[in-house]
Amino acid sequence: MSRSKKTRKGGENSPKLQPRVKKQDRAVATGKRKEKESGNKSGSRHNEDLILAQAPQQQSAKKKDPRHGSKKPVALAIPAAVVVAQPKVKKVKLTDEQTLLKLEEDPRLNKLLDMLEEGRDLNDVDQKWLDQQLNKIEALMVKLGISDDMDDDAPPSPAKSLSDDELFDKFESGANLLKDYQDKF
Repeated sequence: MSRSKKTRKGGENSPKLQPRVKKQDRAVATGKRKEKESGNKSGSRHNEDLILAQAPQQQSAKKKDPRHGSKKPVALAIPAAVVVAQPKVKKVKLTDEQTLLKLEEDPRLNKLLDMLEEGRDLNDVDQKWLDQQLNKIEALMVKLGISDDMDDDAPPSPAKSLSDDELFDKFESGANLLKDYQDKF
């Protein structure tokens, strides 16, 4: 006997399949009603004619922008004022003595003064800056009561000088004060 291949066909004795029926017909046959579709149709927010046809009572209302989010215009160029803005740091207020010391220790000031001592000429910008710095230093020294006179060794003016008798009286009164102090202790 010859060998025959198995097939999927059942032949005449196989169970029969039900005929194919469309989904709509099956829903009617089973008694189920059609489910209501939820949501808007695709492209409905861009189709203004369809919107106006569906809602004629909303024509009086303001047309709403279909886009979500902020409608505020965004500047594409960076303004100059925004670039410079940085958090402000409070500076510590320096005393007059500290300011004077800081000005006198300025390396640029020292360099320019050295150049002047050597006899070199300064350009206009440096000369102007040097004059400003020296004026600031002079104003602070006057404010603090510091004199920059190099004549500290010079004798006092004759109008202010005391006579010999007055000086001697001053000396003796100091001696009396010293004796009083020594007696206490």
